[in-house]
Amino acid sequence: MSSNVVTVTTWSLEQTSPSDLRPATPPVGDGVRIVRAEVPSPEFSRFLYASVGGDIKWIDRLGWSYAQWQEQLERPGTETWVAYDRGTPAGYVELAAQDDGAVEIVYFGLVPAFRGRRIGGHLLSYGIARAWDLAGRWPERTPTKRVWLHTCSLDGEHAMANYQRRGFRLFRTETGEEPEVAAPGPWPGAFPSA
Repeated sequence: MSSNVVTVTTWSLEQTSPSDLRPATPPVGDGVRIVRAEVPSPEFSRFLYASVGGDIKWIDRLGWSYAQWQEQLERPGTETWVAYDRGTPAGYVELAAQDDGAVEIVYFGLVPAFRGRRIGGHLLSYGIARAWDLAGRWPERTPTKRVWLHTCSLDGEHAMANYQRRGFRLFRTETGEEPEVAAPGPWPGAFPSA
């Protein structure tokens, strides 16, 4: 195991009103659909997590057991919305309603092959709109008062700009050191050399 460390900056961003959302223009054409994954499926959720985050070092959930995935997916107020491009999963957004009317965008991103096609802004806009409606939708919850997320310097190069274009504002910055890890995917040769 490597003893190298990497400096990581984490930014926390929020919206405090539905009017903060500045939606992206949907992709041209009719091939992109966003659908809720209504049946909790650890296999599918792990596939999305590993496919979207493999090249940007999402590792927090890779060691989860089937039961841990199932428990997470069955939590009240948790929703997964998947973008499909002509029937192929292109990315997802995972939402989690929290106490006091907060909704976190826990994970959001695209499979690398679908980045740069205007799907990300559209999916994020859809997820934010859903988050503003989520907390009040299930029993004993107050209406959504805040939608928030965090991103870090290991995420995709356009992540922060996309969040800010959608109307998120920075409320906290933290910098620290983490052990350097190899990206768990995609497999060697998955992308053409630049």
